[in-house]
Amino acid sequence: MELVVASSSVDNSIGCWDLHSGIEQLRYRSCASPPHGLHSVSQHFLASSQLRENPASSSAPIFFWSWDKPQVQVKSFPAEPIGPLVSDSDGSYIIGGGSSGAIYLWEIASGKLLNKWNAHYRSVTCLTLSDDESLLISGSEDGSIKVWALLMIFDDTMKESGEDIYMYSFLEHVLRVTSVISGHGLSNSIIISSSEDRTCKIWSLSKGSLLRSITFPSIIDAIAMDPGEYVFYAGGRDGKIYVAALNAEWDSVRNYGKFIMGHLSDHSEAITCLAFSTDGVTLVSGSEDGTVRVWNTKSAQMARLLKHSKAPVSNVLIVRRSTNISQASLSRKQEHLLMPPSLDRYTDSREDEVECKAVKMLHQNSVELNNSSYNSARVMINQIKELQENASAGSVQMEVERLRLECKRLIKVTQQWKKMYNDLQSTFVNELLNEVNLDGK
Repeated sequence: MELVVASSSVDNSIGCWDLHSGIEQLRYRSCASPPHGLHSVSQHFLASSQLRENPASSSAPIFFWSWDKPQVQVKSFPAEPIGPLVSDSDGSYIIGGGSSGAIYLWEIASGKLLNKWNAHYRSVTCLTLSDDESLLISGSEDGSIKVWALLMIFDDTMKESGEDIYMYSFLEHVLRVTSVISGHGLSNSIIISSSEDRTCKIWSLSKGSLLRSITFPSIIDAIAMDPGEYVFYAGGRDGKIYVAALNAEWDSVRNYGKFIMGHLSDHSEAITCLAFSTDGVTLVSGSEDGTVRVWNTKSAQMARLLKHSKAPVSNVLIVRRSTNISQASLSRKQEHLLMPPSLDRYTDSREDEVECKAVKMLHQNSVELNNSSYNSARVMINQIKELQENASAGSVQMEVERLRLECKRLIKVTQQWKKMYNDLQSTFVNELLNEVNLDGK
C-alpha cells in the first residue's frame, strides 16, 4: 500500500491517505512541522521536527509516531530547534539540521547523539542523502550547499587539524537554499537544488561542479525528480509546477526560459512541497492553499484532490507500507519495542554507560545487500542478553541461521571491496608507469 502523508506548519496534525483510493487512513495529532521536517524512518514510524511555540524559546521537540496510533509515542528535546530531517533506508540513524547551522547525527536504536558539527553559518534548510547513502548533502539560509562524506565526519584528526571535512562547497546560489535532491548513479549521480534566487542548479557529484542553471519565473520552494531522470518538477510560489528538462536543451514556446518544457497548474497559492511515486507517473504536491493534489504526469492532469486543512501544507511524503505485520496482533511490550527511545541532547549524555562505537557495515546498492545492520556495542549486548533470557530453542536456531547468512553476506561484501581496491590500485600504477615512460622519452 502506498500512502500520502502530509503535515502543516500551523494545523497541528498530519493527514494520511491511500494514494490510489484517496481514503483517509488516520490523522496524527500534535504536529507543527517546518519544511522538510516530516520524515518516514525506514517505513517503520513517522518523525517530525517541530516549530517553536514561542519564538523566544531556545529549543523545540522532535516527535515520533507509530503508524497505528494518532498520539505522539516518543518526544525528544534536542539542544536547539531542528528543521530538516533525513534517515538512512535501514532506519539506523537520523540526521537533523539545526537553526544555528549545525548538523546532528543520532543512532536511532539507542537515541545516542553520535556526532554534531558546525556545517553552515546560518540555519540548515534542507538535507538529503546520496543514492548509496555514503554522502550527505545540506543546504542553508546562507545560500551554500555542502557535500559531506559520512565516514569523514568521524575523523577527529581532521577536525583537530582545522581541515574542512566537507567534500564540496557550492556557493553559486545568492539567496536561501529551499530544497535539494539527489539522483541515482552512486558517485556519478547529480544533485538538484532550488533557491529563493529563482534558480534551480544541477550539480555533478563526481566532478563537484555546476552543470546547469535554470532560471524560473517564480521562486522555487520544492523540487522532485522523475525516477527516469529525464525531467524534474519545480513548485513555484506562483502556484505552478514547472517541468524542466534534465538531459537535453529545450527552448520553451511559452517563453518560460531555456530548459523549461511547460507547467502543471491548479493550486491557487504557492507550492510548498512535492513527492514522486516510484511508479514514475504519479506526482503529489502540497500547497499553501491547504490542499494536496495527486497528478498523472503523463496526461498532465490532476487525478485526485485531498483536503488537508485550511492551513498551509508544509510537507508531503509518499510512503510504501507493508501490510504483512499488523500492530493490532502485537502485545504491549512488543509494540513498545517497535518504537525507539528519545534522542539525546548532547554527545556526552551517556558517558557513564558502556562505550558506544557506531559501525555502519559497508554495502553496495543492491537488493541482496539491503539488510545491512548498524548497531552500537551496547545495543548488541542488550540483544544478546534478551536472546539468552527469553529465547526458545527454535528462535535460537533462527538467530544462528541469520548470523550464518550475515557472515556469508559480509564475506561477499569484503570480496567485492577487495576487488574494487585492487582494480583501483592497478589503474593508478598503470597511469604512473605511463607518465614515467613519457618523461623518459
